[in-house]
Order: sequence, then C-alpha cells, then structure tokens
Amino acid sequence: MDRMQAAILDEARALARDVADLQAEVREVRERVGRLEEVAAATSQRLDRLGQDVERIKRRLDLADA
Repeated sequence: MDRMQAAILDEARALARDVADLQAEVREVRERVGRLEEVAAATSQRLDRLGQDVERIKRRLDLADA
C-alpha cells in the first residue's frame, strides 16, 4: 500500500472514530432531553393540580366568579 492510500485509510479511520463519538454524544443528549421532558410533564401536572386547588379554595371562600 502506498503512502497516499495509507493516509486516506488513516483519515477514514479518524472520521469513523469521530462519527462514533458524535453518535454517543447524540445518545446522551437524547437521554437528557427525555429526562427534561419527563420533568416538564410532571411540573405541568403539578401546576394543573395547584390551579384546581386554588379554584376549589376560591369556591369555598365564595371568591369564584359566578
């Protein structure tokens, strides 16, 4: 194998390593985004419940709009 082919092969291997690294990073980012989505969903549910609680309290105090 001549030097040009060896250099091309080395570059191809380096690119393959870079792609593998990027794939691993993308997997990690996807996992983190998934966790953030779960937290956002849970927070939204809590806020909904708090809103319901506030409305119930207002009704009990006769503060709700009729």
